[in-house]
Amino acid sequence: MCGEGPARPGQEQPHEPHAGESSALDTLNALDAVRLRRVNRWLAQDLCEQLADLYVDSRETSAAEAYRSRSRQDFLNRLTGDIRRSGFAMVIAETDHLAGCAFGFPVASDGSWWLGFDGALPQGIEQLTASGGVFAITGILVRPHPRDQDVARHVQERLLSGHQASLGATLVDPGDHLTLASLRSWGWLDLGEVWRPTGPTMFRALVFPLGERTTARLESLAHDAWTRRPG
Repeated sequence: MCGEGPARPGQEQPHEPHAGESSALDTLNALDAVRLRRVNRWLAQDLCEQLADLYVDSRETSAAEAYRSRSRQDFLNRLTGDIRRSGFAMVIAETDHLAGCAFGFPVASDGSWWLGFDGALPQGIEQLTASGGVFAITGILVRPHPRDQDVARHVQERLLSGHQASLGATLVDPGDHLTLASLRSWGWLDLGEVWRPTGPTMFRALVFPLGERTTARLESLAHDAWTRRPG
């Protein structure tokens, strides 16, 4: 029978999850449904239009249509440039649709990626760069829903671990407060400012150490990250 009544002796009482438990279960179930997949540059090219749609969805929905159109094309131009770089890699998250992605390329051992860094680059960063252990993440995209932030964290970790990188690195527009807050909440450390001759005048440089050994080597950066954060 489908009717429900008081539990009989020996009959297990159904568990009613509390609000916090329900939220945690929803997140776990959502992640279980997500498939992570590495794609090469040719598959990434085939996915360009879908990735551009995902990019637009990840932006402010109240943006003017003309701005959204221009922003979409700018993203496609940047993605095309990244795909052409040596060692380009991408990880996508899928359910019944494209749910998220992260992509980037290995940082050259000559240190040119750090050109324009304001001040002395920490010695640990220089050493990891020279040894080819740094991977630059140039894009992390998810739709702007709370549980999708877990998807973003998982795709970036899969991308970095798949390249056996010791350190992730990224540059963020200082005006993009949402991205900065998300990265910091995932354990990224703020190194300081990087000045570039093109694009926004200044970026925030953030790094993500992988593994206990790398984290220990860069432990001193944690304090600097807090003292250098913009107000």
